[in-house]
Amino acid sequence: MAAPLVIKVKPQDNVAIAVHDLAKGVEVLPGVVTNEPIPQAHKTALTDIAEGEAIVRYGVVLGYAKKDIKKGDWINEHMVKLPKSPSLDDMPYGKNIVPMEELPEPPVKTWMGYRNKEGYAGTKNMLGIMTSVQCVAGVARVAVERIRRELLPKYPNVDDVVAITHPYGCGVAINATMAYIPIRSLQNILRHPNFGGEIMVLGLGCEKLTLDKLLPPEDITPENCLIIQDCHGHDEMMQKILDMAETKLKRLNERKREELPLSDLLIGMQCGGSDAFSGLTANPSAGYAADMLVRGGGTVMFSEVTEVRDGVHLIAERCVNAEVRDRLAAEMKWYDDYLEAGGVDRDANPAPGNKKGGLANIVEKAMGSIAKSGTAPIVEVIGAGERPTKHGMIYDATPASDIVCGPSQIAAGIGLQVFMTGRGTPYGLEVAPVIKVCSRNEMKENWFDMIDISAGGVATGDQTIEEVGTEIFNFIIDVASGRKKPYSDQYGFHNDMCIFNPAPIT
Repeated sequence: MAAPLVIKVKPQDNVAIAVHDLAKGVEVLPGVVTNEPIPQAHKTALTDIAEGEAIVRYGVVLGYAKKDIKKGDWINEHMVKLPKSPSLDDMPYGKNIVPMEELPEPPVKTWMGYRNKEGYAGTKNMLGIMTSVQCVAGVARVAVERIRRELLPKYPNVDDVVAITHPYGCGVAINATMAYIPIRSLQNILRHPNFGGEIMVLGLGCEKLTLDKLLPPEDITPENCLIIQDCHGHDEMMQKILDMAETKLKRLNERKREELPLSDLLIGMQCGGSDAFSGLTANPSAGYAADMLVRGGGTVMFSEVTEVRDGVHLIAERCVNAEVRDRLAAEMKWYDDYLEAGGVDRDANPAPGNKKGGLANIVEKAMGSIAKSGTAPIVEVIGAGERPTKHGMIYDATPASDIVCGPSQIAAGIGLQVFMTGRGTPYGLEVAPVIKVCSRNEMKENWFDMIDISAGGVATGDQTIEEVGTEIFNFIIDVASGRKKPYSDQYGFHNDMCIFNPAPIT
């Protein structure tokens, strides 16, 4: 059977996307001939669409035609008028609840992780050293390199030591209304499951983010915290940091992996550099893996407010009760107001690469983005930097920006992230491994040694979503258990820890 030339998602769609670059004059479906070249992943009209009529993909109105469009024309972002965003008032909930027994059965229900006294288990065994302010970031990085070189070889059971630096802490309105978001994020990152309960903070001494804003009184001790303005010169400062670190490395070295249930695993789903294939191949495949994890007792979170806003009603239908639906609406409303105050709307999200990859606007991007959440019921909605309290599918209301969403999910406690991409990105997280899944085979062929899994076979008809989803699930278990390393960890491609800070900078 020949591979399809275009993909139409729903019967009511009046557009389809090109599987590969199409020349002018190609019959892509019976009676539909291209009037011009159509780039890969871009849309061609399946019917005549008059000015003002709806352009439909995924069975959803992406927008309205700015001019008459003929059957076989190329439809790009300049031809689509953005529709109004869905209302957040009285959204129906609980209408689309898939019973647990109808989710796909996972191949395994255990993994090898580091058990913690409380909360989720670790996928790595690391020492994290947090700074209370950007002013000491340089000190932390130099100290970490010395610890890796001089101390870490003595403690073979410890995977690494990382500096948790950030651009927050001073020159900020520390008591502003929204300051709780970055502060909460830092508090929770400090207690990430991969750090095994060990706390280590480097402060300057004159910053606004004082130790009592990061830690409870019982943890503010000389064993956990060092104020470098109190040190007598460089050598004393470095020696105190190394001594503190070695005490903690000795305890971390006692940690061992053990067989644990999936209920001890928390993973995050994120996408970036998306294209029009993302919602057809990579994201649905990741969603299938997510459903497997939830069926097995695991917890999965997805995020990115602007990339779900236009499908919020679909998420609400999966919310298990009115309380979860109301929290979802509240988080969306907060972000609507946040964007309005900044003088932009949700369509400021798509990047030039998204548009080059065939995504006309934020509505089309959102429909594909939601697919990575699978079909499982949504049991809880949390805010940026917050920790989940339930097991199952979680919505974490973070910004969509890759480099901000990632740290927000780290604050929530993810032990691993699955990252879908269409255009490609070297993005990675130092605290938790990141698995890369691409949406098309051309991406994998180009970045053969940077993309872990290709879902492109779904578009060409060589693989099914179920097959790729199972491959992703198995790779998640292998990476979480320490049996395999994704490329981002092999190369040390790790982004800065960009904490979401909507509060004023003074």
